[in-house]
Amino acid sequence: MQDAEVKAEDEQERIMISALEHHSYCPRQCALIHIEQTFDENIYTMRGHLAHERVDSEMTRRERGMRVERALPLWSVRLGLTGRADVVEFHGDTPYPVEYKVGKQREWEHEAIQLCAQALCLEEMFGVPVPAGAVYYCTSRTRREIVIDAALRERVEAMTLATRDLLRAEQLPAAPNDQRCVRCSLLDSCLPAVVVRPGRLKTAKQALFDRTDDS
Repeated sequence: MQDAEVKAEDEQERIMISALEHHSYCPRQCALIHIEQTFDENIYTMRGHLAHERVDSEMTRRERGMRVERALPLWSVRLGLTGRADVVEFHGDTPYPVEYKVGKQREWEHEAIQLCAQALCLEEMFGVPVPAGAVYYCTSRTRREIVIDAALRERVEAMTLATRDLLRAEQLPAAPNDQRCVRCSLLDSCLPAVVVRPGRLKTAKQALFDRTDDS
């Protein structure tokens, strides 16, 4: 997909690999984080930080007879991506990315997109195919292997284009106000139940001005 390619020297076009997962989950969440620089904490993000403590420091070591890289910097000049892999195991000369997630095993496409983007970066960096990787779920201590097939690769390239367009536009998409919002750490900043209902937003603004006048 040629349209997904960016010039190597155009640093402003580089986007974070994590932004692809955010966009896949919710474009508004992606914009709040990567355009508005909004970061809020909730119990889920705190658990995520704790789960990543072990893999957040760059380190190379031998584990179970194979080379393991932790917090490995990643990039793709072709796609204009940058980021960091939690863990990369080297099965012989073949990189095998492992993304750490809090919670129990689930079948989320969002995580597969993030892992595939890491694999595409590793292919470009090391010049070898990366046919698979895994998501490790810290709560259940299980791995979900992800096959990096043609369909997933196309999905990642399309998501890269969509994410770059979103960041270029510098505008917040509409709030979904659905089940995705319940566990989102940006719920209080996004206010989906308010912004999707103009009448409620008008009432909230009026209440704010009334309190200001009373003071």
